[in-house]
Amino acid sequence: MKKEYVVRSIDAAPDGAPYVIVSLSSVKDLKEGTQNPQSPFGSPKVMGFSNMNDMMKDLNKMLSGMGGMGMQGGITQLKLEMHEYKDMGLSVGDKVFLELSKAESLGV
Repeated sequence: MKKEYVVRSIDAAPDGAPYVIVSLSSVKDLKEGTQNPQSPFGSPKVMGFSNMNDMMKDLNKMLSGMGGMGMQGGITQLKLEMHEYKDMGLSVGDKVFLELSKAESLGV
């Protein structure tokens, strides 16, 4: 199976490891205009904080509320090592293809 995607974002590893997270959106989703679905909870709110403790509390509240309804669907993420990322020369907006195939099992 081969699918076409568009690079949506490229982010550094959250733990500082030598890899990047590449987020992909389906070309079909982009054409249909479903790239930015409306949140069922209304317009997004900006959380204000004055110190790190408040920020962490607000961040935990936000993440815990991201069950099935709050999360965006239709995003595929890949974890690439730095040398793979540099060799591919990816940038946001590039069209890419993902090809999946099932490995042949012999015997067992």
